[in-house]
Amino acid sequence: MRREAQMQKALWKSAAAAVTLACLAACSSLPKVLPASLAHAGEAPVIISANGPETRQDGGEKIREVQAEGRPQLLKHHIGMLGPLGEFTTADNQVQLLVDGPATFKAMFADLERARRSIEMESYIFEDAELGQRVAAVLKKKARAGVEVRLIYDAVGSLATAREFFDDLAHAGVLVCEFNPVRTSFPFRADKLNNRDHRKITIVDAKVAFTGGINISDVYSAGSSSILKRKADDDDGELKRGWRDTSVRVQGPAVADFSILYADTWMRQGCERAPALAARRASSNGERLVTVVGSTPGDSEPRIYRALLTAISGARKSVHMTMSYFVPDPQTTEFLVAAAQRGVDVTLVLQGKSDSELVLRAGQSYYQALLAAGVKIYERDDTLLHAKTTVIDGVWSTVGSSNVDWRSFLHNDEVNVIVFGADFGDEMEALFQRDLAQSERITPETWRERSAWRRMQEQFGRLFEYWL
Repeated sequence: MRREAQMQKALWKSAAAAVTLACLAACSSLPKVLPASLAHAGEAPVIISANGPETRQDGGEKIREVQAEGRPQLLKHHIGMLGPLGEFTTADNQVQLLVDGPATFKAMFADLERARRSIEMESYIFEDAELGQRVAAVLKKKARAGVEVRLIYDAVGSLATAREFFDDLAHAGVLVCEFNPVRTSFPFRADKLNNRDHRKITIVDAKVAFTGGINISDVYSAGSSSILKRKADDDDGELKRGWRDTSVRVQGPAVADFSILYADTWMRQGCERAPALAARRASSNGERLVTVVGSTPGDSEPRIYRALLTAISGARKSVHMTMSYFVPDPQTTEFLVAAAQRGVDVTLVLQGKSDSELVLRAGQSYYQALLAAGVKIYERDDTLLHAKTTVIDGVWSTVGSSNVDWRSFLHNDEVNVIVFGADFGDEMEALFQRDLAQSERITPETWRERSAWRRMQEQFGRLFEYWL
């Protein structure tokens, strides 16, 4: 009974927050995404290298180099769908897949320590705890050594961090930019309160960039397989583990696209001294084809949403998604269902437990329709799943900050990286299979047996899905 009471309390608390947001901003809607780009899948996409746009012939050669890894027709098919979307792909990149916090921060700290000219960091949450203090110490040390250091943090995501923490960084010479500060004075901008910077970007010396789902928070101090401590408030003595998340480290011409997104955010916030844009630089031994997709609520169409749905609509073999917060809009549900019904292996690894009960239940309200269409659903509840990754047909892979929910697609600034190629796709598939092995399958039969109380929670959560 105690556990159920705690769940009900968390549910109502989340609902209250959602109602507050609903009263603060007007609704906008997601655009209709038509798979029109499928008709142009054979066209040569725009390929950009360190020397600028490639000719059709040279761009085709870049694709052929990646095709040599295998699955050439699938690769050509998915790269060809980007052109009609107005997106472009950069060649000659290196991309390193980083699993969980320890691996990500080990690589990030190594690059931060090597910084000689500039550090640009952007994080939804910057926590004043052990890990955040370690990061802050490096930023201050580098700023005092003459490195130009910049930090963008979200005012709501970092609300629990005292202003003095950021003032201390600024006093040490770090240029600090607060994204959409929370103000209640006139004129009150509800749209700004609702628009949050959910991106996680770190750029060092304009040569290397990191992105993914990982914030500057102590929940990432240990990997998802590491036991942290026993939770005192659980009757069953459940063990708490580190969060499960994914990042990438990118070198090459694609770093310039991160630089453009970072500078745009900085200037839109009106913060001090606009950053310089990074030049496109080739990475030694870089062979990856990469597309960096950023989105903001001011876009005419949500770019990440459009790119993801177009790739799902073009899937021929598999859609393997590992997603933390999954509250799909009707069109996303429609595309996943259509893919499964045409014989594509659509498998989702989702949260089995969450730090937001309302989000979890709202997403589960879509399980019945997905399961009925043949979508396979697994839930991982031995850790808090926070990764936002998808691999399609083994050649189209994305890692980023965007969840599959209304908030990510309509209300937040987000960034995702799309990596083309079979070898990186194989790494993503191996990681997906690891998550799958740690998850429990939700079958249509077991789902039908859930309690009436659970069904009520799901429908209640769906009432607020737009604001979650």
